[in-house]
Amino acid sequence: MVGFVLRRIAVSILVLLAASFIMYVLSANSGDPLQDLRESSAPNRDQLIAARVAALDLDTPVPLRYFLWLGGAAQCLVPFIGTCDLGSTISNAQVTDILPTAMISTLQLVTVALVVAIVLGIAVGIVTALRQYSGFDFSVTLLSFFLYSLPAFLIAVLLKEFLALGFNNFLQSETSIAPWVIVLLTVLSGFIWQAAVGGALKRRLLVAGVSAAATAALLVYFDLTNWFRQPGLGPLGMLLLTVGVVVVTTALVAGLENRRALIVAGVNGLIGYVLYFALQGLLDISSIGTLLFLALGAVAVGLVTGWLLGGTDRGQAMRIGVIVAVFVGALTLIDRFMQSWPQYMSNPRINNRPIATVGAATPGFTGDVWLTGIDTFTHLLLPTIALLLISFAGYTRYARSGLLEVMGQDYIRTARAKGLSERTVVMRHALRNMLIPIATLVATDVGALLGGAVITERVFAISGMGSLFVSSLERVDVNPIMGYFLVIAFTAILFNFLADLAYAALDPRVRVAA
Repeated sequence: MVGFVLRRIAVSILVLLAASFIMYVLSANSGDPLQDLRESSAPNRDQLIAARVAALDLDTPVPLRYFLWLGGAAQCLVPFIGTCDLGSTISNAQVTDILPTAMISTLQLVTVALVVAIVLGIAVGIVTALRQYSGFDFSVTLLSFFLYSLPAFLIAVLLKEFLALGFNNFLQSETSIAPWVIVLLTVLSGFIWQAAVGGALKRRLLVAGVSAAATAALLVYFDLTNWFRQPGLGPLGMLLLTVGVVVVTTALVAGLENRRALIVAGVNGLIGYVLYFALQGLLDISSIGTLLFLALGAVAVGLVTGWLLGGTDRGQAMRIGVIVAVFVGALTLIDRFMQSWPQYMSNPRINNRPIATVGAATPGFTGDVWLTGIDTFTHLLLPTIALLLISFAGYTRYARSGLLEVMGQDYIRTARAKGLSERTVVMRHALRNMLIPIATLVATDVGALLGGAVITERVFAISGMGSLFVSSLERVDVNPIMGYFLVIAFTAILFNFLADLAYAALDPRVRVAA
């Protein structure tokens, strides 16, 4: 395995060197970096041109200039020397100063979109595969192909027009939810849930009625309590969601018949629910460091309770404990963010129109970790959804086709013949093998998402990697272009390397061959 890893690293370095040389040569020859000065009427034009030529080594042939740049970039890979030179921009700013800010904005956007797309795409793909050729399967297939065919900029514009502006107008108008909206969402909820659950006609009608009634009741409750302007889970909502997390996690991972697993999940849910009340005072004065410490504490509690109460299958119990502890902790944080929502809405810079359509943050807005977190969320919501919808379509199709292929294998029929439950067959035998092609898709999708972020960032006016690349390309500013390239190339190579390691974890035959 060590030899396999070393070979992959060596090949990755060679690929990075070759690609960076081609990128540098193409960028340097794409235009004239002195064009703006040549057209200038400034009296010191010649001095400005000479200064830029000297600063960017424009009098050096492009291939030799690449090796000068490479010498500075190589210093970034050497730890503890404290120097990292990626050159300067046309405006004499250091690339190492402007690149981290742009990189953080883009990686924030892409990471959330990627994780949510993977989770939702795989979950929906599994359901459609298990409900093959049903109305739900056909509906999801149609929706997936529709989303996959939409260009990123069109999705972004539609989200700005109908989601952001519509919801902001609703919040600012102080009006109730329109009755036709409640009826429409109620009908859609009943249709979706009955199609997903399936079964006999009587069962489908029962599921449709229950889900429609629950949706209507929830929307009426939201309307009467003015929930969208003063949201919150509250003790009752927190209790119901905690019970839901306990039941769903146990059912998926171990099965509700596994009493030890249910006890571990219940204990972690109870601890999380008690801490929901105990930590309110601490959360009021929290910082990012405090939240990270609490997250690590939730993982530790899940591991310890799983180890102590897991019995003979401690590994499974520890997984269940961590999942429940983390999700209940996340619900606690979400509720605390909701408590700060009215204060955020009433801020003069927000003016009861919270869903932003441009930028990554509200100019001049300051506040504690909760208010700044909400501000970041409202600004990244629309671009994240725009990137998410496109990736979701691909993951849904791959997950569906992969699970259908695996479910037809001989070992699946053998597992069913042995009397194993359908949950065990799907979750323990089929899911692991279905994830192998998904690992490849994740590695390639990272590059596609970063490329799509260029368009999305332009539509939403986010100063990220995409904006940096486009503006630098227009000015023939090679050094920031190469900074963008380094981040994209390194990320793509890293995820391909992680995909190879995922193969080894998912398929033991890969480890043997390596």
